[in-house]
Amino acid sequence: MSVTSRTRPSRSQRIAEALRHPPPGARAVAIATTSTIVLLVVVAFVLVNSPGWDRVQATFFDFDMIAVRFDDVLYAFRVNIQLFLAAQGLILIGGLVLAVLRSLPGPVFFPVRAAAVVYIDAFRGLPSILVIYLIGFGIPALGLPGLEPNPFRWALVALTLVWSAYVAEVYRAGIESVHPSQNAAARSLGLSAGQSLRYVVLPQAVRRVIPPLLNDSIGLMKDTALVAFLGTVEAFRRAQIIQTAEFNFTPYLITAVLFLALTVPMSRFVDWLMARDRRRQLAGAR
Repeated sequence: MSVTSRTRPSRSQRIAEALRHPPPGARAVAIATTSTIVLLVVVAFVLVNSPGWDRVQATFFDFDMIAVRFDDVLYAFRVNIQLFLAAQGLILIGGLVLAVLRSLPGPVFFPVRAAAVVYIDAFRGLPSILVIYLIGFGIPALGLPGLEPNPFRWALVALTLVWSAYVAEVYRAGIESVHPSQNAAARSLGLSAGQSLRYVVLPQAVRRVIPPLLNDSIGLMKDTALVAFLGTVEAFRRAQIIQTAEFNFTPYLITAVLFLALTVPMSRFVDWLMARDRRRQLAGAR
Protein backbone atom coordinates (compact mmCIF):
# COMPACT_ATOMS: atom_id res chain seq x y z
CA MET A 1 0.00 0.00 0.00
CA SER A 2 1.40 3.41 -0.98
CA VAL A 3 1.85 6.35 1.36
CA THR A 4 -0.76 8.32 -0.58
CA SER A 5 -3.45 5.65 -0.16
CA ARG A 6 -2.67 5.30 3.56
CA THR A 7 -3.01 9.06 4.18
CA ARG A 8 -6.10 9.60 1.99
CA PRO A 9 -9.24 10.03 4.19
CA SER A 10 -11.98 7.47 3.87
CA ARG A 11 -15.45 8.25 2.47
CA SER A 12 -17.01 8.45 5.93
CA GLN A 13 -14.27 10.81 7.06
CA ARG A 14 -14.85 13.06 4.06
CA ILE A 15 -18.60 13.17 4.78
CA ALA A 16 -17.96 14.00 8.43
CA GLU A 17 -15.53 16.74 7.44
CA ALA A 18 -18.07 18.19 4.98
CA LEU A 19 -20.70 18.27 7.71
CA ARG A 20 -18.33 20.02 10.11
CA HIS A 21 -17.07 22.50 7.52
CA PRO A 22 -19.63 22.97 4.74
CA PRO A 23 -18.72 25.11 1.74
CA PRO A 24 -19.59 28.83 1.95
CA GLY A 25 -22.62 28.50 -0.33
CA ALA A 26 -24.10 25.59 1.59
CA ARG A 27 -23.47 27.41 4.88
CA ALA A 28 -25.34 30.49 3.64
CA VAL A 29 -28.30 28.36 2.50
CA ALA A 30 -28.38 26.56 5.86
CA ILE A 31 -28.35 29.85 7.78
CA ALA A 32 -31.06 31.37 5.58
CA THR A 33 -33.26 28.28 5.91
CA THR A 34 -32.84 28.12 9.67
CA SER A 35 -33.56 31.82 10.19
CA THR A 36 -36.66 31.60 7.98
CA ILE A 37 -38.02 28.62 9.90
CA VAL A 38 -37.37 30.35 13.23
CA LEU A 39 -39.13 33.51 12.04
CA LEU A 40 -42.16 31.55 10.81
CA VAL A 41 -42.38 29.64 14.08
CA VAL A 42 -42.24 32.88 16.10
CA VAL A 43 -44.91 34.55 13.96
CA ALA A 44 -47.17 31.48 14.16
CA PHE A 45 -46.69 31.30 17.93
CA VAL A 46 -47.60 34.98 18.39
CA LEU A 47 -50.68 34.66 16.16
CA VAL A 48 -52.00 31.47 17.70
CA ASN A 49 -51.53 32.75 21.24
CA SER A 50 -53.04 36.20 20.64
CA PRO A 51 -56.30 36.93 22.54
CA GLY A 52 -58.44 37.26 19.42
CA TRP A 53 -57.02 34.33 17.44
CA ASP A 54 -60.13 32.13 17.84
CA ARG A 55 -62.35 34.87 16.44
CA VAL A 56 -59.95 35.62 13.59
CA GLN A 57 -59.63 31.94 12.74
CA ALA A 58 -63.40 31.49 12.61
CA THR A 59 -63.85 34.66 10.51
CA PHE A 60 -60.95 34.44 8.06
CA PHE A 61 -59.82 30.79 8.06
CA ASP A 62 -63.05 28.81 7.91
CA PHE A 63 -61.87 25.74 6.00
CA ASP A 64 -65.41 24.41 5.63
CA MET A 65 -66.35 27.59 3.79
CA ILE A 66 -63.22 27.35 1.66
CA ALA A 67 -64.30 23.87 0.57
CA VAL A 68 -67.82 25.07 -0.24
CA ARG A 69 -67.14 28.47 -1.80
CA PHE A 70 -63.79 28.01 -3.53
CA ASP A 71 -65.38 27.02 -6.85
CA ASP A 72 -67.66 30.09 -6.80
CA VAL A 73 -64.76 32.49 -6.35
CA LEU A 74 -62.60 30.59 -8.83
CA TYR A 75 -65.34 30.79 -11.46
CA ALA A 76 -65.58 34.55 -10.95
CA PHE A 77 -61.78 34.84 -11.14
CA ARG A 78 -61.96 33.98 -14.82
CA VAL A 79 -63.43 37.46 -15.37
CA ASN A 80 -60.26 38.94 -13.88
CA ILE A 81 -58.16 36.83 -16.24
CA GLN A 82 -60.28 37.77 -19.27
CA LEU A 83 -60.06 41.45 -18.38
CA PHE A 84 -56.31 41.19 -17.82
CA LEU A 85 -55.65 39.49 -21.15
CA ALA A 86 -57.84 41.86 -23.14
CA ALA A 87 -56.38 44.96 -21.47
CA GLN A 88 -52.81 43.69 -21.75
CA GLY A 89 -52.96 43.48 -25.52
CA LEU A 90 -54.46 46.95 -25.88
CA ILE A 91 -52.01 48.44 -23.38
CA LEU A 92 -48.91 47.07 -25.11
CA ILE A 93 -50.05 48.58 -28.40
CA GLY A 94 -51.29 51.87 -26.94
CA GLY A 95 -48.20 52.37 -24.81
CA LEU A 96 -45.91 51.78 -27.78
CA VAL A 97 -47.82 54.29 -29.89
CA LEU A 98 -47.63 56.89 -27.11
CA ALA A 99 -43.89 56.31 -26.65
CA VAL A 100 -43.24 56.72 -30.38
CA LEU A 101 -45.34 59.90 -30.54
CA ARG A 102 -43.48 61.35 -27.58
CA SER A 103 -40.14 60.52 -29.18
CA LEU A 104 -40.83 62.14 -32.56
CA PRO A 105 -38.06 64.69 -33.30
CA GLY A 106 -38.37 68.15 -34.79
CA PRO A 107 -40.44 71.25 -34.05
CA VAL A 108 -43.18 70.25 -36.47
CA PHE A 109 -44.15 67.38 -34.15
CA PHE A 110 -44.23 69.53 -31.02
CA PRO A 111 -48.07 69.47 -30.73
CA VAL A 112 -48.05 65.68 -30.99
CA ARG A 113 -45.33 65.35 -28.36
CA ALA A 114 -47.14 67.82 -26.10
CA ALA A 115 -50.42 65.91 -26.39
CA ALA A 116 -48.65 62.63 -25.56
CA VAL A 117 -46.96 64.22 -22.53
CA VAL A 118 -50.27 65.64 -21.26
CA TYR A 119 -51.96 62.27 -21.64
CA ILE A 120 -49.18 60.39 -19.87
CA ASP A 121 -48.92 62.90 -17.03
CA ALA A 122 -52.67 62.99 -16.52
CA PHE A 123 -53.31 59.26 -16.37
CA ARG A 124 -50.18 58.51 -14.37
CA GLY A 125 -51.20 61.16 -11.85
CA LEU A 126 -54.80 60.03 -11.36
CA PRO A 127 -55.63 57.12 -9.04
CA SER A 128 -56.84 54.09 -10.98
CA ILE A 129 -60.02 53.80 -8.94
CA LEU A 130 -60.92 57.41 -9.77
CA VAL A 131 -60.45 56.83 -13.50
CA ILE A 132 -62.57 53.67 -13.28
CA TYR A 133 -65.37 55.63 -11.60
CA LEU A 134 -65.21 58.54 -14.06
CA ILE A 135 -65.16 56.30 -17.12
CA GLY A 136 -67.55 53.62 -15.87
CA PHE A 137 -70.24 55.97 -14.63
CA GLY A 138 -69.56 59.20 -16.49
CA ILE A 139 -69.47 58.08 -20.12
CA PRO A 140 -72.67 55.95 -20.00
CA ALA A 141 -74.42 58.88 -18.31
CA LEU A 142 -74.05 60.87 -21.54
CA GLY A 143 -76.80 58.73 -23.06
CA LEU A 144 -75.18 58.60 -26.48
CA PRO A 145 -75.87 55.65 -28.81
CA GLY A 146 -73.33 52.86 -28.33
CA LEU A 147 -72.31 54.13 -24.91
CA GLU A 148 -74.75 52.10 -22.88
CA PRO A 149 -73.71 50.86 -19.41
CA ASN A 150 -71.48 47.82 -19.69
CA PRO A 151 -69.27 47.28 -16.64
CA PHE A 152 -66.80 44.97 -18.36
CA ARG A 153 -66.34 47.22 -21.39
CA TRP A 154 -65.82 50.43 -19.42
CA ALA A 155 -63.54 48.68 -16.95
CA LEU A 156 -61.45 47.56 -19.92
CA VAL A 157 -61.35 51.12 -21.28
CA ALA A 158 -60.36 52.58 -17.90
CA LEU A 159 -57.57 50.10 -17.25
CA THR A 160 -56.25 50.55 -20.79
CA LEU A 161 -56.16 54.34 -20.42
CA VAL A 162 -54.33 54.22 -17.09
CA TRP A 163 -51.80 51.51 -17.80
CA SER A 164 -51.00 52.69 -21.33
CA ALA A 165 -49.51 55.80 -19.71
CA TYR A 166 -47.25 53.71 -17.47
CA VAL A 167 -46.20 51.37 -20.26
CA ALA A 168 -45.47 54.32 -22.57
CA GLU A 169 -42.82 55.54 -20.15
CA VAL A 170 -41.29 52.05 -20.03
CA TYR A 171 -41.11 51.95 -23.82
CA ARG A 172 -39.68 55.48 -23.94
CA ALA A 173 -36.91 54.49 -21.53
CA GLY A 174 -36.10 51.56 -23.81
CA ILE A 175 -36.02 53.79 -26.89
CA GLU A 176 -33.73 56.30 -25.22
CA SER A 177 -31.41 53.50 -24.06
CA VAL A 178 -30.55 52.64 -27.67
CA HIS A 179 -27.36 54.48 -28.56
CA PRO A 180 -27.80 57.24 -31.18
CA SER A 181 -25.10 55.61 -33.28
CA GLN A 182 -27.54 52.80 -34.06
CA ASN A 183 -29.95 55.26 -35.66
CA ALA A 184 -27.10 57.08 -37.44
CA ALA A 185 -25.80 53.81 -38.87
CA ALA A 186 -29.26 52.90 -40.13
CA ARG A 187 -29.69 56.30 -41.77
CA SER A 188 -26.28 56.02 -43.41
CA LEU A 189 -27.43 52.77 -45.01
CA GLY A 190 -30.30 54.61 -46.67
CA LEU A 191 -33.14 53.86 -44.24
CA SER A 192 -35.64 56.60 -43.59
CA ALA A 193 -36.32 57.88 -40.06
CA GLY A 194 -39.44 55.71 -39.83
CA GLN A 195 -37.64 52.63 -41.14
CA SER A 196 -34.77 53.18 -38.72
CA LEU A 197 -37.20 53.43 -35.83
CA ARG A 198 -39.13 50.36 -36.92
CA TYR A 199 -36.33 47.99 -37.89
CA VAL A 200 -33.40 49.12 -35.73
CA VAL A 201 -34.42 51.10 -32.64
CA LEU A 202 -37.72 49.53 -31.59
CA PRO A 203 -36.59 45.86 -31.74
CA GLN A 204 -33.67 46.64 -29.43
CA ALA A 205 -35.77 48.82 -27.14
CA VAL A 206 -38.53 46.25 -26.72
CA ARG A 207 -36.09 43.47 -25.85
CA ARG A 208 -34.54 45.63 -23.15
CA VAL A 209 -37.82 46.55 -21.45
CA ILE A 210 -39.45 43.12 -21.29
CA PRO A 211 -38.81 42.71 -17.50
CA PRO A 212 -40.28 46.14 -16.62
CA LEU A 213 -43.25 45.41 -18.88
CA LEU A 214 -43.89 42.18 -17.01
CA ASN A 215 -43.73 44.10 -13.73
CA ASP A 216 -46.45 46.41 -15.03
CA SER A 217 -48.43 43.33 -16.02
CA ILE A 218 -48.42 42.23 -12.38
CA GLY A 219 -49.76 45.62 -11.34
CA LEU A 220 -52.44 45.42 -14.02
CA MET A 221 -53.51 41.99 -12.81
CA LYS A 222 -53.99 43.34 -9.29
CA ASP A 223 -55.94 46.36 -10.56
CA THR A 224 -58.55 44.12 -12.17
CA ALA A 225 -60.03 43.77 -8.67
CA LEU A 226 -60.91 47.48 -8.74
CA VAL A 227 -63.52 46.97 -11.45
CA ALA A 228 -65.78 45.44 -8.79
CA PHE A 229 -66.82 49.01 -7.97
CA LEU A 230 -68.54 49.21 -11.38
CA GLY A 231 -70.61 46.12 -10.60
CA THR A 232 -68.53 43.62 -12.56
CA VAL A 233 -68.87 40.29 -10.78
CA GLU A 234 -65.25 39.19 -10.67
CA ALA A 235 -63.43 37.39 -7.85
CA PHE A 236 -63.37 40.28 -5.38
CA ARG A 237 -67.01 41.17 -6.03
CA ARG A 238 -68.07 37.51 -5.68
CA ALA A 239 -66.18 37.32 -2.37
CA GLN A 240 -67.95 40.49 -1.25
CA ILE A 241 -71.35 39.02 -2.09
CA ILE A 242 -70.59 35.79 -0.22
CA GLN A 243 -69.23 37.70 2.78
CA THR A 244 -72.41 39.77 2.97
CA ALA A 245 -74.56 36.65 2.90
CA GLU A 246 -72.44 34.48 5.23
CA PHE A 247 -71.01 37.16 7.56
CA ASN A 248 -67.58 35.62 7.07
CA PHE A 249 -64.41 37.05 5.49
CA THR A 250 -62.94 33.73 4.34
CA PRO A 251 -63.92 34.37 0.67
CA TYR A 252 -61.51 37.32 0.67
CA LEU A 253 -58.75 34.91 1.67
CA ILE A 254 -59.69 32.68 -1.27
CA THR A 255 -59.46 35.69 -3.59
CA ALA A 256 -56.05 36.63 -2.19
CA VAL A 257 -54.73 33.11 -2.74
CA LEU A 258 -55.94 33.12 -6.35
CA PHE A 259 -54.21 36.43 -7.09
CA LEU A 260 -51.02 35.20 -5.44
CA ALA A 261 -51.13 31.97 -7.44
CA LEU A 262 -50.98 34.07 -10.61
CA THR A 263 -48.77 37.02 -9.65
CA VAL A 264 -46.02 35.22 -7.69
CA PRO A 265 -44.97 33.00 -10.64
CA MET A 266 -44.98 36.12 -12.81
CA SER A 267 -42.69 37.86 -10.31
CA ARG A 268 -40.28 34.94 -10.26
CA PHE A 269 -40.27 34.88 -14.07
CA VAL A 270 -39.33 38.57 -14.09
CA ASP A 271 -36.48 37.85 -11.66
CA TRP A 272 -35.26 35.05 -13.92
CA LEU A 273 -35.32 37.29 -16.98
CA MET A 274 -33.41 40.04 -15.18
CA ALA A 275 -30.81 37.56 -13.94
CA ARG A 276 -30.41 36.18 -17.46
CA ASP A 277 -29.92 39.67 -18.86
CA ARG A 278 -27.26 40.41 -16.24
CA ARG A 279 -25.41 37.20 -17.14
CA ARG A 280 -25.52 38.13 -20.83
CA GLN A 281 -24.21 41.61 -20.12
CA LEU A 282 -21.36 40.24 -18.00
CA ALA A 283 -20.52 37.68 -20.69
CA GLY A 284 -20.51 40.38 -23.34
CA ALA A 285 -18.26 42.63 -21.25
CA ARG A 286 -15.54 39.97 -20.97
